[in-house]
Amino acid sequence: MGKSSKYPSYSTGTVTVNGNTVASTSKKGNTVTSNYNMTDAEKKIYDYAQNSLASSLPYVNVFDENTQKNINSQLNAYTANGQKLLNNIYTPMLKELKTDIASRFGNFDNSVFMDNLNSIESNRAEAMSNLAQDITAKRDELVNNELAQRYTYLNFLQDLQNQTNSNILNYISGSQNNSSSGNSYNANAYAANQSSSSGFGSYANLASGVLSAMGPYGMAASAALQIAKQYV
Repeated sequence: MGKSSKYPSYSTGTVTVNGNTVASTSKKGNTVTSNYNMTDAEKKIYDYAQNSLASSLPYVNVFDENTQKNINSQLNAYTANGQKLLNNIYTPMLKELKTDIASRFGNFDNSVFMDNLNSIESNRAEAMSNLAQDITAKRDELVNNELAQRYTYLNFLQDLQNQTNSNILNYISGSQNNSSSGNSYNANAYAANQSSSSGFGSYANLASGVLSAMGPYGMAASAALQIAKQYV
């Protein structure tokens, strides 16, 4: 019975950084496994991003009491500033009108005063209406800004996760490529060895036939050659 060449074992693959193995590919039984070794810092970042995403997503569009208070506080400040600005504009105008009418007519019971007063009051009412619309728009702006900040934060967390996952896949791909390179080399070496063994066997058969025709000594040499072929 001839001796068969043993097929080479599976070639593992690794990727190292500064002497530390960061990724590896190996085979156990019929299962090929690739593994990435996170550093402690990477694990903290990955866990933080994952846990923060999980806890933040259900409440991304929900405003708690503190958020509502903060928005209302900003809105009240905006309203107060708007009212102060209008008062600074229209109060001096009314005061100036009263002074002017009193100096010219001695009283406020006249058509000139009433016409001017109505004009000022009409302008102030329009300004107050515009301020009310501005306040509504300001509320929408504050709400949208709050949501935008939350979405930006969630995108940041997602980018952290995606970057970590991308690094993992790149390093694992490197270890798999190294493993494939080693297995390809082993397969080629095995095929070359098989081809070489097959060539010796053919030569041994031919030489054995020639030696057998050379008499007793030749037959003995032929038998030895056949025995040697079994161990190649």
